[in-house]
Amino acid sequence: MADITIGDVERAVKTTAATVLKNEIYFCDLDGLAGDGDFGNSLATGFRVIDAELPILDKSAIGAMLLKISMLVSKHVGGSSGPIWGTGFMKAAIVSKGKESVTLAELTDMVGAAVEGIMARGGAQLGDKTLVDALIPVHETLKAHAANGDADLGAALKDAADAAEAAIEATRSLVAHRGRASQVGDRSSGTPDPGIVAIAMILQDWCTEFGVARTPTVAEMLRQPA
Repeated sequence: MADITIGDVERAVKTTAATVLKNEIYFCDLDGLAGDGDFGNSLATGFRVIDAELPILDKSAIGAMLLKISMLVSKHVGGSSGPIWGTGFMKAAIVSKGKESVTLAELTDMVGAAVEGIMARGGAQLGDKTLVDALIPVHETLKAHAANGDADLGAALKDAADAAEAAIEATRSLVAHRGRASQVGDRSSGTPDPGIVAIAMILQDWCTEFGVARTPTVAEMLRQPA
């Protein structure tokens, strides 16, 4: 099985920053449907810094790079997203400490640790209509591929992206129980969660970056800027 290198992780982070920045206004518009409308600005503020500093970050190991990114996220991403996303990067960094490359199984462990950390930090559970509703199925999908000994990283990424996009539609009718959207009660039903959309878009753009063929189908994915 081909390993995932530091260079691959750097490309994924660079792509994530590009996704966040090009969708800054769109993510705000989605957040404004049931939240306070600042999700896109909050993420973009932090990822703009990450994008600028990424070339000079410590790349002696995957964990070292991700730990620095977690610090930048926690410092520069506003609102509740800073602690949540920062914790995710930090937990993934701990699992990948000292590693110059990781297998799919190790990547799965990194994602699992990130999900657990995010759930503990924010208190969100599956079904609360937060990014956790995308991250848990993504983790389960990767875990299934790793358990089967699948050597096709592209197939694992595509299936993970499928799982994240499916979460947009699966949670649309739910009432939010965490975050600012939870304050509007039943009005949050029928609207997409911007965090779930962001995870799905990031994974879609990873597919594009790493040459994995995949076509989005959910409306929110098709409306993103070019």
